[in-house]
Amino acid sequence: MGKKRIVKNDSSSEKGGKAAGTSISKKRFDSGTLSIKSTYNNTILTLCDSKGNTLAWGSSGNMGFRGAKKGTPFAAAKVGEVLGEKAVAMGMRQLAIVVKGVGSGRESSIRGFISKGSFDITSIKDMTPVPHNGPKPPKPRRV
Repeated sequence: MGKKRIVKNDSSSEKGGKAAGTSISKKRFDSGTLSIKSTYNNTILTLCDSKGNTLAWGSSGNMGFRGAKKGTPFAAAKVGEVLGEKAVAMGMRQLAIVVKGVGSGRESSIRGFISKGSFDITSIKDMTPVPHNGPKPPKPRRV
């Protein structure tokens, strides 16, 4: 059996640095786009700069919600709050919001995002895809 070794981890918080996994961009962005994809099962938020490059993102599943709780407005609001803090750290001031999907987290994610900072929202667009004619109906059964 041998001796058991005790391994001591030197966490970066003891050295005065940031904790692992909390990376915030050092660049400053004054304007950008917030894209919200809200489905029945999940809510995904993506923060982009004016050129369309992704700066930060978050989802209900990423926040730790599992199963049916991922599609709730509460989970969407929590994701919005976390992304709002990241946007404030990057220096975002002006935002255009694009919403896609029919889930219940559409409005609450916007409210959660706005609650973490004073943003100037230039536009809110609903880009939910709507079928013009729908799918082709099934052929009748032959018995």
